[in-house]
Amino acid sequence: MPTATDLPPWLTRVGVFDLETTGVDVTRDRIVTAHVGVLDADGREIASKDWLADPGVEIPEGATAVHGITTAKARAEGRDAAEVVSEVTAALRSLLARGIPVVAYNASYDFSLLAFECARHGIAPLVDPAPIIDPLVIDKAYDRYRPGKRTLSVVAEHYAVGLDAAHQASADAIAAGRVAQALARRFTLPPSSDELHTRQIGWARSQAESLTEYFIRIGRLDPEEQLDGTWPVRRAL
Repeated sequence: MPTATDLPPWLTRVGVFDLETTGVDVTRDRIVTAHVGVLDADGREIASKDWLADPGVEIPEGATAVHGITTAKARAEGRDAAEVVSEVTAALRSLLARGIPVVAYNASYDFSLLAFECARHGIAPLVDPAPIIDPLVIDKAYDRYRPGKRTLSVVAEHYAVGLDAAHQASADAIAAGRVAQALARRFTLPPSSDELHTRQIGWARSQAESLTEYFIRIGRLDPEEQLDGTWPVRRAL
């Protein structure tokens, strides 16, 4: 098993974060489940917290098909959405305040949706959360021309990281953290989490510009449209 000596010191203890939600629109959709944890250098989770929220709206069948939570289950077993949003935000704020980087796969989705939820419930949001580690952005930057999808399950398999319960917040969060550590073992990442955070801002912007050009070329976007490459929180807030 790889040990701490295989990793940069700032990756030997990392936070992990994932949301499962009512849909994919960060401005409108709501949190259903959330997970925040901490991994050690060997990818073992040494602290964790899970949440199930009653989002206050119907959970579409398509979303339930992904994460398995029905409207009935959320209403019967879920906690008040505002309490969940507040606690998730506080848990992430605590990790970042202690200098622990937080890993989130496709971080601009999770952090943006959380910020909109904070605004919806009158909760102080995370302001410029950092340092964040996004294995999706990093993988695209270091292995740009690898063919195939870049979903978490595909990328986890590529880096020999197990993911047995995809689309459960805890499983996805832990797998993302382990993929981040696998990336650091394969590639030479920047010397600090702060520098990596800054690099990812530029990488995410360039990746969105490239994807915009491709979508326009295949007719998926109109020429005047543009994907938002702001990272880790989208600028539409």
